Amino acid sequence: MNKNVRKAVIAGNWKMNMTPSETKKLLSELIPMVEGKTGCDVVVCVPFVDIDTAVAMTKGTNVKVGAQNVHFEKNGAFTGEISADMLKECGAEYVVIGHSERRQYFGETDVTVNLRLKAALAAGLTPILCVGELLDERDRDVTAEVVAMQTKIALLDVSAEDAKKVIVAYEPVWAIGTGRTATAEQADEVCGIIRSVLAAKYGADVAEAVTIQYGGSMKPGNAAELLSKYHVDGGLIGGASLKASDFTAIVDAAQ
Repeated sequence: MNKNVRKAVIAGNWKMNMTPSETKKLLSELIPMVEGKTGCDVVVCVPFVDIDTAVAMTKGTNVKVGAQNVHFEKNGAFTGEISADMLKECGAEYVVIGHSERRQYFGETDVTVNLRLKAALAAGLTPILCVGELLDERDRDVTAEVVAMQTKIALLDVSAEDAKKVIVAYEPVWAIGTGRTATAEQADEVCGIIRSVLAAKYGADVAEAVTIQYGGSMKPGNAAELLSKYHVDGGLIGGASLKASDFTAIVDAAQ
């Protein structure tokens, strides 16, 4: 991490876990554990039904709330979808966009990721843009090409000023929920590739200002090593974010 030029952000992605009552219990444990820890931004990205509870629980604390998905239209006949304005009015500040599970199971594409990202920015939300390669893409040595393409399309028609508001999360798909983790060197290399794509598009000043997280099974045992790398500015945390002590240990590693 280089905190002199960009924010460190530790964000929990709860995925489809936690009812509102379970949210209240988890946050009641987490909030005092991370109180006063200002070395990184602390975010919990919760299911839509938990946003109201999470916002109420975190009011006046250093924990911020995000959503896990957003639709690209402001309103209309899109049954079951949630707009950026709806999320904003509920109190969400962040939103995860383009997670590999959305791409794999729900037909998300690079093009719709771009539309969702622009909708989030227009509403004043901070997008957490997920990019990353499949196992066969890494085995075929096209990781750089894949993450570059995903990043470029996601940021199509996004200004330099808006690009600085985006958090990019590098998520090697082969390391999500599998117990496998990219080495710290692999994570730093790909986060560096993403930063070089940003530099080519927007210039070095913008690229150096953008927070790039690692999101492939970061946990207490490997967080410090991953976060010690120059291009790794935080983590998008899955399973470890569902246990207050584990998530706090990762926040501590980012201090």
